[in-house]
Order: sequence, then structure tokens, then C-alpha cells
Amino acid sequence: MDQPKAERPPKADYARIATEEAFAPAEMMNIWRKILEGPDPDPGFVSLIGFYMTSQAERPRHIMNCLTDLGAMRLRHMEEAGIDRQVIALTSPGVQVMEADSAVDFAKVANDELAEACRNHPTKFSGMVAIAPQKPAEAAKEIERGIKQLGLTGVIINSHTHGEYLSNPKFWEIFEAAEANDTPIYLHPNTPPRDMIRPFLEVGLDGAIFGFGVETGLHALRLITSGVFDRFPKLQIIIGHMGEALPFWAYRLDYMHAATVRSNRYESMKPLKKKPSEYLRENFHITNSGVAWEPAIKFTQDVVGTDRVLYAMDYPYQHSIEEVHSLDRMQMAPEVKKAFFQTNAEKLFKIS
Repeated sequence: MDQPKAERPPKADYARIATEEAFAPAEMMNIWRKILEGPDPDPGFVSLIGFYMTSQAERPRHIMNCLTDLGAMRLRHMEEAGIDRQVIALTSPGVQVMEADSAVDFAKVANDELAEACRNHPTKFSGMVAIAPQKPAEAAKEIERGIKQLGLTGVIINSHTHGEYLSNPKFWEIFEAAEANDTPIYLHPNTPPRDMIRPFLEVGLDGAIFGFGVETGLHALRLITSGVFDRFPKLQIIIGHMGEALPFWAYRLDYMHAATVRSNRYESMKPLKKKPSEYLRENFHITNSGVAWEPAIKFTQDVVGTDRVLYAMDYPYQHSIEEVHSLDRMQMAPEVKKAFFQTNAEKLFKIS
């Protein structure tokens, strides 16, 4: 399916850099098919990837075709939508649904493929490093290889890995490597894990409509309350979809976190050096991926700062030229709009 026909957005006083754009190597599709055919595949994986890989409906066919393309079709869609650059990452759940050794090996394959595409189109593509959290030491090595040798920028982690969260200190070598290499981690959604997903699946709310945001917002909040940012104060995390609703919860998170700590109710809930909302303002960047809605963008800018809110399209899952037009029309100071579309991304992802 080609792009819906719409007028190309005109040239603007800023470059449009889209910062949550997905790809999938064709070889990964074959690995995913074998997992789906296995004896007990993860129900969220079946619901998400099983649907996209088998449905003959127009939208999933379009998405699957676009994911594997890092050339002419992607560039044509960017041109039609007025997108000057994509920051590309391995689509969810990436290698995190695989067993550990395969995940480590294939992360390298995916990173090599993406790095080659970025070399082929240096003014159009930037890429993030995919890692296998299943083996944190190997993940740390791949971050260093991806940043220093391949020229990628940023790290993609598709939320939980077999139901495990990065708030567990066994994963913190990953944060140490990201901080040491001065590169952000994009915490991208995954479907809720096996022990969380049933109520979502029962009513069709497990994916992008709601389950993604609930699961990834939980993950981000777990990082905050576990003390990750007290241990790694320079670490920067990116979350999409207008912060998976966390900016809208900031007041209540501060109030209830303080009350819970005072009550000594949970062994896992210890005092932090700052309020949860302060970590949102100092350790998080937020993209509007999938949310082309001016009121939400402005509110989030008010909460975390205009220097921490970035544009993303969410290609190819949400690819709408009209959304680009609507964001161009936002009533916003020119320097703030340029920061949103261009300069915040340039600074965060070291794009020159």
C-alpha cells in the first residue's frame, strides 16, 4: 500500500527529524516465524507479530513491506511527507523475544545492516544500536561497538525482555555502558508480558491502543523508583507517545511516592535523592510519536521543558502526511517549533 495521497508539506524554517522510526531485517522475520511456530510462544508476541505476519489487511501488509526497506521506498515516503531525516531503530520486540545466544548474535547482524544503510544515506538516516538485554555484558560491548565502530547513535531497548525489567540491577551494566558512551537509550514499547497481558487481550487493548503505554510507562517508572538515576545521574532515557502518559501523572507520582516511602510499606520502595517528576525533567526526553496533538505536546513541554520534547512520526506504523501538516500549524514560538522538529534531535543524537 502506498502513502495516502496528500500534498507534500512545504519547506519550513526547520528540518523535520523523525526520531522513532522502525525497521526489521528480513532474516529476523524468519526467526520470528520459528518462534511463533514453537510450543508456547509468548501471548503478546502472538498477538502483535502473529497478526502483522499473517493478516492480509491493507495496513499490516503495508507495515511489513515498509519495515524491511532501508532504501528507495522509505526515502520516497520520507520525501512525500516532508521528513528530512529518520532516526531508525530495530522494531519491537526485536531480539528480545529470542533466546539469549541468538539474540546476541542477531543484534550484531541488525546493527551492521542499519549502519550500512546510514553510510549509504548519511544525510537521511541515523540509527540506534540494538542490544540483547538477555546478556547484559554482551549488550554493553555491543553499545560500545555500535557507537564507536559503526557510527550509530542512541540505543534501542524494546521494553521488557521475557517479562524482566531493567530496574533489576543485574541489567545495570547496560546503563553504565550508555552513560560511558554518552548515548541515550530509547525505551520503546512492547506488548505486556505473559503475567500481565490477559485483561488487555480479552478486550483488544494489548497493543498501541493502550497496552503499550501502560507497560512502557510502568517500565520507565520502575527505573525511577529503583534508583537507576541516582546511580547513573547522567543517563538519558527517551520515551515516546508523549511520555507514555507519565507527564500527566507527575503531580500524583510525586505525592504518592513520598507517602509510600514514609509509610515503609514496600521493601522495594526506598527514598530517592529527588522527586519522580525531577527525574522526568532531568533524565528523560519525550517524543510525540503517534500523538500529533498540539495540546499534549504543549503540556509536556511545560512539564519537562521545550528542550526535551522531540518530533517522531512512528513510521511505518503511523505514517500520515496530514499529521505533519497539523504539527507544522502548531501555534508555537518559531524557536520552540524548531527545537521540537530539529535541534533537540540534533543535540541528543549528535547529528551534524
